[in-house]
Amino acid sequence: MGARLSGVTTSTTARVLALLEILQGGGTRTVPELAARLGVDERTVRRYVAHLLDLDIPVDAVRGRYGGYRLAPGYRMPPLMLTDEEALAVLLGLLSGQRGGPGTVSGASTAAGESAAAKVRRVLPVALRRRLEALLETADFTDRPRPATPPQAAVLLELAEAVRGRRPVAFAYTDRKGDDSARTVLPYGLVAHSGRWYLTGPGRDGGEMRIFRLDRIASVRLLSGSFEVPDGFDPAATVLDHLSRTPWAHDVSLRVRGSVEYLRDRLPVGIAALSEDGTGWVRVRIRAERLDWLPPVLAALDRPFVIERPAELRDLVRALARRLDAYAAAAEEPS
Repeated sequence: MGARLSGVTTSTTARVLALLEILQGGGTRTVPELAARLGVDERTVRRYVAHLLDLDIPVDAVRGRYGGYRLAPGYRMPPLMLTDEEALAVLLGLLSGQRGGPGTVSGASTAAGESAAAKVRRVLPVALRRRLEALLETADFTDRPRPATPPQAAVLLELAEAVRGRRPVAFAYTDRKGDDSARTVLPYGLVAHSGRWYLTGPGRDGGEMRIFRLDRIASVRLLSGSFEVPDGFDPAATVLDHLSRTPWAHDVSLRVRGSVEYLRDRLPVGIAALSEDGTGWVRVRIRAERLDWLPPVLAALDRPFVIERPAELRDLVRALARRLDAYAAAAEEPS
């Protein structure tokens, strides 16, 4: 942009960029309004708009009594003008997504987030960039990345359009047992919870309210027709209520010697419920579909523990202990 404005004075360049920042606020801005905010006459405003057009920034002229100028939807995003606070909000949002936050989407991957963050950093003033990088290098997050398959970006965007337009949808769905089926749903809402996206709504013919994990949805199609969402319907509350009543294959209960703070940093977020009993032990409740991943987690705690249930978990822990003992006793690489 600097090269394209090389023949323009510094003060004019500053006002052209200020005009761009105003237009990025959205809506149509009248010429008198722009002139007043920039401190110039209306003829100069039109000249500044011409500079933006020379930079291939899509500015539309809106005619009529309430006409003026606005940014037109283009094939690319126009240059962003961010304040210090806005830049901080953008970078923290991108970092949260990289850490497994609710924005994690396949097609809008961690690599894409890192690339976007790098682009923002490159255009920041040196002093601000140094301060933000210091924050990002020293900040920590309580929400750790969780092992979950993110939804496809196309699926999320298609369903969002269906929710807003109140259009029925059909899609292929793989349930928790691995069985595939075709579903037709009235999409009432989308909810991001604990690193996953969920769709909630009843079947097209009504009936029981259901929730669907977006990472298990494929081949979404918008169907004809429309529907009304009941007054007062709360998608987030529906998802949380459904998850609280979901049956799991295993209800694990154990006691671990230590503190809640110590265990919270070492057990999967959103899976383990922790409570102290006042004796130096912490009761841990975990709902799980499989148990095979738990023995290594318990071993990594390096704290005394007592398995209350299920008995199958004790057998798995003993089996891991025997394997570790055999590895440690081996004088050479095991066959």
